[in-house]
Amino acid sequence: MSIQFHSPSRDWFDRPVLQVAPLLLGALLTHTTPDGVTTVRIVEVEAYDGERDPGSHAYRGLTKRNKTMFGPGGHLYVYRHMGLHVCANIVCGPEGWGCGILLRAGEVVDGIELARFRRNANGISRSDVDLAQGPARLTVAMGIKPNDDGSDVLSPSGSFKLEIPLENMDVGEAAVSPQIMFGPRVGVSGEGGRGDIYPWRFWLEADPHVSAYKPAPPPRMRK
Repeated sequence: MSIQFHSPSRDWFDRPVLQVAPLLLGALLTHTTPDGVTTVRIVEVEAYDGERDPGSHAYRGLTKRNKTMFGPGGHLYVYRHMGLHVCANIVCGPEGWGCGILLRAGEVVDGIELARFRRNANGISRSDVDLAQGPARLTVAMGIKPNDDGSDVLSPSGSFKLEIPLENMDVGEAAVSPQIMFGPRVGVSGEGGRGDIYPWRFWLEADPHVSAYKPAPPPRMRK
């Protein structure tokens, strides 16, 4: 039986980030640009819970950089990591919560030739499996850039479109599935990287497109 997909409403995002994040697994995100169309099936995400989360960009409150996180759900929060790599999140929760879900990895299911071209123009892509296998690879493959920050993934006339598996549309609590795994977030330093407190990375078990786990490097010792 083929999976049915449906575009969620704005209200679908008005829930705690730990409920919404696992429900994005298996969802389709499409980006339409003058170069063509690419679609990624989301296989790995990370949850960031606003001012309650020391690993979140919103931990210290509203800034010019993170203001999209404090807006309505269903918008992209796009930023540069360490000034180099572009990462994309989907905002969730009521306005003012500052919650985001990092898109860590996906499978390119449409526009694969365009995704290959973009990846090879920005480095080396060894196989189709690694085209979107990591947050920076995902944004390159999809053509997501910093000026896409604030884009609405629910607008019928927008360049982005998010579709959720129909079975995830009416789930009131966090998804419970033997295929969904959880663990520590990747590369998060300090308390926010502790998997015993914040096991807030979710992924589809045994999916080859999931990225490799890498803990944050230890802090440098002062001489």
